[in-house]
Amino acid sequence: MTFSLNTKIIYPDNVNEIKNAIILLHGYGGDSNDISILILSWKRFLPNTIFLCPNGYEPCPINPNGFQWFDLSRDDPKYILKESIKAEVKLKSFIEEVKNEYNLDNSKICLSGFSQGCMMSINIGLTSNKNFNCIVGFSGKIIDKENLSKRITSKTKMLLIHGDLDTVVPSNHLLEAKDFLIRNKIDAETKMIKNCDHHIPIEASSVALNYIKKNLSI
Repeated sequence: MTFSLNTKIIYPDNVNEIKNAIILLHGYGGDSNDISILILSWKRFLPNTIFLCPNGYEPCPINPNGFQWFDLSRDDPKYILKESIKAEVKLKSFIEEVKNEYNLDNSKICLSGFSQGCMMSINIGLTSNKNFNCIVGFSGKIIDKENLSKRITSKTKMLLIHGDLDTVVPSNHLLEAKDFLIRNKIDAETKMIKNCDHHIPIEASSVALNYIKKNLSI
C-alpha cells in the first residue's frame, strides 16, 4: 500500500495482529523522523499497535528539508484557517487509507501531534463523522475557536500537554483550549510541564503514554 502522504511506518513485533494505530503528526518545519522519536519509549508498552508518521504534504519554506501542514508565511488568521482546512482534507483522506489498509475504525486510532501537528489533531478529532479513540497533543492550540465551534461533529476525548516556558506557542493557549473544550462538553485533560519550552520532554512523553494505555485496548 502506498499512502497519499509519505509515511514512516513502525510495525508491532507481531505484524499479524494489528489492533490499534497511533498517527503522529510533526510540527512546522519538522518531518516524520522528528515525531517518531516518541515511539522509542512507547512501542514496547503498546503491543499490536502500528505507528504511522506522515510528512506534511507541503515543503516548509523555512526548512528545505522539512514540511508543514499549513503555511505560516502570512500573518493573516483567515489565510491560516483556509490553509489548515486544506490540510484537514488531506489528512482525513490519509486516515481513511490507514483504516482500510489495516481494517481499523476510528475507535482503534489515537491521533497525536506536536505544535502544528497538535492543532491538526484537534481539528480532525472534532470534525470527523465518528470519535477517534483519543487525541494526545503537545504544545499546540486551537487554530480558530469560532470556526471550530461551528464545525464540531464529534467529541474525541483528549489530553493536551504544554510547557510553561513555551515562547513559540505560549502556554496560555493550553488554558484557552481547555476552556473551549469544557464549554463544548468534550472530555479533556491537560498537563502543564514546569520549566519546559517548545519541545516534548520525558515527563510529557510518559504522561502521554499512560493516557494512551488507559484508553487503547492493548
